[in-house]
Amino acid sequence: MITEVFSTPQDAERAFYLAFEKADLAGMMAVWAEEDDIVCVHPGGPRHAGVVEVRDSWQQIFTHGPRLRFRLTGNRRYPGRTLSIHTVYEHASVAGDPRPATPVFATNIFLLTDRGWRMLMHHASPLAPEAAPRETPPSILH
Repeated sequence: MITEVFSTPQDAERAFYLAFEKADLAGMMAVWAEEDDIVCVHPGGPRHAGVVEVRDSWQQIFTHGPRLRFRLTGNRRYPGRTLSIHTVYEHASVAGDPRPATPVFATNIFLLTDRGWRMLMHHASPLAPEAAPRETPPSILH
């Protein structure tokens, strides 16, 4: 099986959100490190640890197929030689739903592996409307 090598943490993050929008489980898991201690926390949900739990959590989310579009704002990156921490506001909208997206604050942590940069942790938390970012220019994924 050939897996894409992400040469930067930003490449891995772009692939993460693209797989999320497409509800592409194989693409999503290609972004993740193959470590037993990977962690994923979906907004309002429990902690999923390890490859099996993380994969199962995404499989459950993707059962309804592609339906989300993301606009990211407030990107902050804290790069290191082998670890890179990114924080971002996710504005996810549901296809066909005219309501404005409620932002979610996410922390994405990437690890440099022998297969390039891979996600080690994704932790997303819902925000109260009054805590939402106001005047941050958007970051377009595509």
